[in-house]
Amino acid sequence: MRLLKLVPDNTNIHFLRWRVPFYVVSMILIAASWGMVMTKGLNYGIDFAGGQEIDATFTRSAEAPVAELRDEIEKLGYGDPVIQRFGGANVVSIRTKLPAEAEANAGAAEAISKKIVATIRAGHPDVRIDSISTVSGKVSGEFRNMAIYALGAAMLAVAIYIWVRFEWQFGAGALFALFHDVSLTLGMFALFQMEFSLQIIAALLALIGYSLNDTIVVYDRIREDLKKFRRMPLPELLDMSVNETLARTVMTSASLLLALVPLLFFGPESLFGMTAAITLGIFVGTYSSIYMAAPILIWLGVSGDSFVPTETAVERQERMARERSAKP
Repeated sequence: MRLLKLVPDNTNIHFLRWRVPFYVVSMILIAASWGMVMTKGLNYGIDFAGGQEIDATFTRSAEAPVAELRDEIEKLGYGDPVIQRFGGANVVSIRTKLPAEAEANAGAAEAISKKIVATIRAGHPDVRIDSISTVSGKVSGEFRNMAIYALGAAMLAVAIYIWVRFEWQFGAGALFALFHDVSLTLGMFALFQMEFSLQIIAALLALIGYSLNDTIVVYDRIREDLKKFRRMPLPELLDMSVNETLARTVMTSASLLLALVPLLFFGPESLFGMTAAITLGIFVGTYSSIYMAAPILIWLGVSGDSFVPTETAVERQERMARERSAKP
């Protein structure tokens, strides 16, 4: 019985032929993503925004009365609440900011949450309070800073590792590919205003790890081919290396998607954002390994001599002495 091969052995796709158009498209997408982040902003969860979050289900209603809830909670004087449907049409997430005097007072924060819950129950007897979370503004700010540091440190560590393992051009290429992947994922969250919480930071770190793994596999094959085919034009050599690793890339991505797609469509609502981030990350990570990390080596000056050891003055003298002694 012959095994199924998703990528035939004789595959020879000319990826590098379209490197310039794809780079232009990628740069436009990166700019658009950061434009979305700057203009629309990220829909921070309570982890990053601070305040209180109350999840409630209206057991006898087909839809949650969002407009009524907003009017009722606004009258309490805690600012404009953010009320969004969460999962089913009759499930909502209610977020409110904490007053300054309640930031460092756990008792005051608890009293506010009880007042909000009592107001909701008074107007809607069928409501079921599923969870109540409170995070102070100071703690949420620390969470945001730590998340930014974690992402930056992960990307920098990746670049340094690849620089030491290969050459500086490879480190720069991997860093740009990671920046591309993270930018597009942030753009998706800004565009659709999906909740951005600590779970999404974990998803971004997982995305960095996956993209790094795929990029290192491609770079390792490029390095081997550079040593064996020093006179081959670099675009042809990069195409050959990418095609040689394509079967592994496709199988890895397909295996991950088999687990992620059912979770994306049938999994719990609380994991939707994290699953969506990783699913998008698989596509952009695979794309960046081929069309970002590989072509940039051409513009960074990688050549067939990049991995040829440099001959020192002493080694050159010894080689010349051996050559003279070998002459008759």
